[in-house]
Amino acid sequence: DAVYDAAFRRAGVLRVSDLRELFDCAETLGRVESPTGKRLAILTNGGGIGVLAVDRLVELGGTPATISEEARKTLDAVLPPTWSGANPVDIVGDADASRYAAALEVLLADRDNDAVLVLNVQTAIASAAEIATTVTELVGKYREQHRRWAKPVLAAWVGADQHIIQALSGAGMPNYPTEDDAVRGFMHLVRHREVVEELSQVPPAMPDTFVPDARGARQIVTAAIADGREWLEPVEIKNLLEAYDIAMVPTYAASDVEQAVAYAKEIFAQGDTVVLKIMSRDIVHKSDVGGVVLNLTTPEAVRAATSDILARARKLRPGARIGGVIVQAMIVKAKARELILGLADDPTFGTVVVFGRGGTAVEIINDKALALPPLDLQLARDLIDRTRVSRLLKAYRDVPAVKHDAVAMVLVKLAQMAADIPEIREFDINPLLADETGVTAVDARVAVGPPQRKFVGSGPANFAVRAYPSQWERRLKVKDDWRIFVRPMRPEDEPTIHEFLRHVTAHDLRLRFFAPMKEFTHEFIARLTQLDYARAMAFIAFDEATGEMVGVVRLHSDSIYESGEYAILLRSDLKGRGLGWALMQLIIDYAKSEGLKTISGDVLKENTVMLEMCRDLGFEVKPDPAEPDICDVKLRL
Repeated sequence: DAVYDAAFRRAGVLRVSDLRELFDCAETLGRVESPTGKRLAILTNGGGIGVLAVDRLVELGGTPATISEEARKTLDAVLPPTWSGANPVDIVGDADASRYAAALEVLLADRDNDAVLVLNVQTAIASAAEIATTVTELVGKYREQHRRWAKPVLAAWVGADQHIIQALSGAGMPNYPTEDDAVRGFMHLVRHREVVEELSQVPPAMPDTFVPDARGARQIVTAAIADGREWLEPVEIKNLLEAYDIAMVPTYAASDVEQAVAYAKEIFAQGDTVVLKIMSRDIVHKSDVGGVVLNLTTPEAVRAATSDILARARKLRPGARIGGVIVQAMIVKAKARELILGLADDPTFGTVVVFGRGGTAVEIINDKALALPPLDLQLARDLIDRTRVSRLLKAYRDVPAVKHDAVAMVLVKLAQMAADIPEIREFDINPLLADETGVTAVDARVAVGPPQRKFVGSGPANFAVRAYPSQWERRLKVKDDWRIFVRPMRPEDEPTIHEFLRHVTAHDLRLRFFAPMKEFTHEFIARLTQLDYARAMAFIAFDEATGEMVGVVRLHSDSIYESGEYAILLRSDLKGRGLGWALMQLIIDYAKSEGLKTISGDVLKENTVMLEMCRDLGFEVKPDPAEPDICDVKLRL
């Protein structure tokens, strides 16, 4: 279930728990725009239901809005002195339609809230139907006056008859039977806005200094599989981590007592103490058999501890294969946090990245979060923030904060390792010690096996979301020995796209987008750069001499992955030099490799240069029967 949550989050999907919430969610999102924040003001004639609404709001992660000083003074003037004086704004049980209208006007004008929830509990004193009519009329006028920036207004009329419900719905106001449902509806709006913002974020680029030794790491794993093993040995794990620049404590594998003593002397010479751990493929949790001894300071102590560990393991697990002991330097960091990071294999979604609180009580504490790879730093930070232990990574009392992004970088590196080496089935680092100086892996286990393709296409066999397809990076040479570097687009290319578009004329932009384009917002460009690489691909071209972006070509496939629609745009001052031809050939090669059957596109009739190139490339060109100004072009692959 946690993996499904991770998959929905990655896809930008809101999750509901039952059919009632499903319809409430549709009711809310279908009627009003999402608010700019999560501060909710609550207007009610019942104090109890107002408090219940605030409690639920806080539980679901919303924020009870404060009442600004100016709004408070206005409410004091229009409400009886017995009103609550705070949020929820309880206007007392005898409130009639005029009192509701006076208070609602103030809350709609108050900048200290992002949305308003109007609650009504039916009484024998005031007509619930009249109140509903007044509220809907006021909200309608408010929306007319603030078309673009109107706050969402939600309603819950407890015990309302069908006529009241129809009046609220007819006015376009999301309405619910209870305050609990209404607050959940508001939080659906909040989550929707957060999802849209997350999907349009531009994550930071990976440091250029991180260049993993993927080939060396793969050799370690394939050698173990060829040897018939399902688990890597400790020294192999250390070498695997080092290949991806993940620090691990000095680790040695000793097959007997004397070898353990010899390795321990090397560690003692560096001024460190020693920890011993049982080495067995069949004993997953070493502490279960007393297989860990800490803080050894002399060769004699190492000799005695090694004998004890081996004897105890053979007694408690007589059928286990015991290879000796692991000898490690004892890392003592009083203020370090113990974390767990890893990779797991899900039967539906393939590889999943795990993060949480580590240590021997990891299962009992059960503080972890999951995400689908690949990860960038932004996604890794989000994964960390969804755990309780994330709060301990910040500074508190006399404990300094963990080094910025040190943990997030390890998560990104693990995700990259999973993409490079699909033979890795499971990977646990527990604990990873993190403090102000950085991170160090103390213990880890890695399960390996032949890769199992779960997903079609050319992406990693074990990734539900495709990783960056570095295999499509190209160096091309076009007319006049012009050298071009082409690579798949990445999310962090947004600033590059903005700069590129400054060099495209208004005429060329109209030919590309079929309409005058006066501005390109962050959201618009972010949607162009956020690709899943499975249904969409975009190649951007750079002038090798200057490093400037000079063109882009993209392809989006249909839902059944048979046909793709292309689009291309070049810098206006660099057209006619063969770049467009080269990019079109590249996208055609890509489409063939993905198994698409056709490539199609819409081209304005006045774009004669593009139509001529399409014919030369073998496209069939026909007038669009519905749009006289457009030609349909199609290439059968």
